[in-house]
Amino acid sequence: MTGGGVPDDVAPLLGHTGRGTASELRTAGNIFISIVGAGVLGLPYVFKTSGWAVAVTTVTLAASLTYYCMLLLVMCKDKALAKGIRCYTYGDLGQEAYGAAGRQLVDVLICISQIGCCIAYLIFLGTNLSSIVTGATKQSSFFIFMLIPFEMCIACVRSLAALAPFSIFADICNMAALALVVRDDFHNFKGFGDLNSFTTVPAIAFAMGIGIYCFEGFGMTITLEASMQKPKKFGKILALMLSLITLVYVAFGFLGYLAFREETRDIITLNLPASWTTVLVKAGLIIALFFTFPVMMYPVHEIVEHKLLTSTWFQKIVMPSPRLHVLLANAVRGSTVLGVAIVAVSVPGFGIFISLVGGTVCALLAFVLPSLFHMHLCWDTAHWTTCSFDIVLIVCGVLFAMYSTYTTV
Repeated sequence: MTGGGVPDDVAPLLGHTGRGTASELRTAGNIFISIVGAGVLGLPYVFKTSGWAVAVTTVTLAASLTYYCMLLLVMCKDKALAKGIRCYTYGDLGQEAYGAAGRQLVDVLICISQIGCCIAYLIFLGTNLSSIVTGATKQSSFFIFMLIPFEMCIACVRSLAALAPFSIFADICNMAALALVVRDDFHNFKGFGDLNSFTTVPAIAFAMGIGIYCFEGFGMTITLEASMQKPKKFGKILALMLSLITLVYVAFGFLGYLAFREETRDIITLNLPASWTTVLVKAGLIIALFFTFPVMMYPVHEIVEHKLLTSTWFQKIVMPSPRLHVLLANAVRGSTVLGVAIVAVSVPGFGIFISLVGGTVCALLAFVLPSLFHMHLCWDTAHWTTCSFDIVLIVCGVLFAMYSTYTTV
């Protein structure tokens, strides 16, 4: 979730003080929290659009490749540590592999990825608020802009420690709401007949894009591993949690598709019948994503402010005045949130947008960059088959990002 921030800023959210104090159970919980998000709500639509066999395959493939590439990042971190260089973040690895250009690339891609997630959150918030209040989704833009002043105020909070209670509350609301969605899916179950296993070839790229988006959490890999009391067990815990998350994703997507078939919407909550439980589900998810939004924007604010602080004009004109410093920093944060909202109201749909984000920046961050870093930092010790697979991932990742952009547009 972060790219170049200071470890102490990350620590309060994860319960990591930089000394490696997290137990296996706590690490497992942190992995779950870091990965599972709003993308799960679009999975039933993937099952409908691409077919159930394609959806299951793409989600499983995305999980497997995510696991492999997360371990590549840990290997790169260990390689740097062997040379006496500590890498705390994804951006640090970029710096170690390719200098300032590497860090810059990681920061830019993480900013785009985080902003993409936040745009998806706003689309969800506006659409579901509109459906609760008006019974339709046509006024989603109005409700998005209604929420923005509150998000701009929360954006001025400069500590993840202060945002941690919001994150925990959001996770509780999220899990409770998803449980109610599953209950309604069972209530609307129509049997296993007339299910599409495959639809079209372009739908495969669409499904893979959403699958990659759903496992967006790779930016936290190094921090999660470093937070453990026994880092050597990270690989086993990561494999266990990704397997569990994959099962949850497949089950959730399948149940939603079985319940609503060809009527499945790109946000599954829009299919739920008008009842008090539906309102409760939507309200829970709205509260969860409302408070998750500032946490997801935090790395963006950190990166943007870091660029400001290092600029010459900022140091000469703004830094001498503490009041002007705070005022300008808050203005930049508020403007960033407002810009995200403007883009959100221009996006045609939730499902197609998260597929675009997943197939482009998330694919580059999840597969291409870890392979590039590993090939550059570990080429002297890695087996030739591993280096060959790095090349395959780099080529396929870039081509997929290009094709995904083309098909989505």
